[in-house]
Amino acid sequence: MALDLAIVGGTGLYQFPGLENVTRREIGTPFGATSAPVVCGEIGGRAVGFLARHGEGHSVPPHRVNYRANVWALHSLGARRVIGVNAVGGIRADMGPRVVAIPDQVIDYTHGRLTSFCDVDGAEVKHIDFSEPYSAALRRDLLAAAAAAGVPVVDGGCYGATQGPRLETRAEIARLRRDGCDLVGMTGMPEAALARELDLDYACIALIANWAAGCGDEAEISLEEIFANLREATATVPKIIAALLSR
Repeated sequence: MALDLAIVGGTGLYQFPGLENVTRREIGTPFGATSAPVVCGEIGGRAVGFLARHGEGHSVPPHRVNYRANVWALHSLGARRVIGVNAVGGIRADMGPRVVAIPDQVIDYTHGRLTSFCDVDGAEVKHIDFSEPYSAALRRDLLAAAAAAGVPVVDGGCYGATQGPRLETRAEIARLRRDGCDLVGMTGMPEAALARELDLDYACIALIANWAAGCGDEAEISLEEIFANLREATATVPKIIAALLSR
C-alpha cells in the first residue's frame, strides 16, 4: 500500500506516537543506506511512514545525513506528501521557544552536501523551479490542520539552513537576520530540494527550541531548558498530523 503521508523526524522525534499495525522497512537505495529503517503504520486508517533523520539514537549529525537515501526511500514506498519536522532556533521576535512555525522560504548556507539526484553518472539533469521551496497546497493543509487541532502556529517565515553540527555565532545570526531569515536550523536543506526533484509535495513543521545567538532573551539557557522547550513543541506534531490525515 502506498503511503498517504511520510514524516521525517528531527531532533527529539525519533519515534512517532500513535502509529498502529507497525512494520519496519529496511529500504535499499541507489544512494546508500537511510538514516534508519522506515517505520510504516496507520493513523486513523491512513498509511503513514516515519523516518528518523538523525537515526533512532541521534547518531547521525546534520552534515552527515544521507538526505538522498532518505527521500528516495520514502518515494519508493509510494509517498507523495512528505512533512519534514525540524528543530530550529528563533530569530524573529515572534519565533521564540516552544513556538511552532510553518515556514514558506529557505536560504541555504550549507556546503559540501550531496544536494541532487543528478550527481551520478548518466542521470538526467533537472533544473527544478525552487522559487517556492515548500508546496503551497501542503502548507495550506498543515495550517488548516493546526487550526482544527487547536495548535497555534506561525504562518510563514524564512528558514536559514546552516551547516552544523555546531551552533552559530552572534555575528552569523546577525548576518542571517540581515539576509531575511526568521529561523535557523541545520537540516532543512537539501531535503526540501530533493523532494522537489522527485515531484513530491513537501512542507516543514519547524519547532523552535531556543533563541538563536543574540536574539530574544539574552540570559543563558541550559540544555535541559532547550530540550524541555523542544518536548513541548514536539507534543503538538501528532495532533497536527492526525488532523491533517482526517481532512
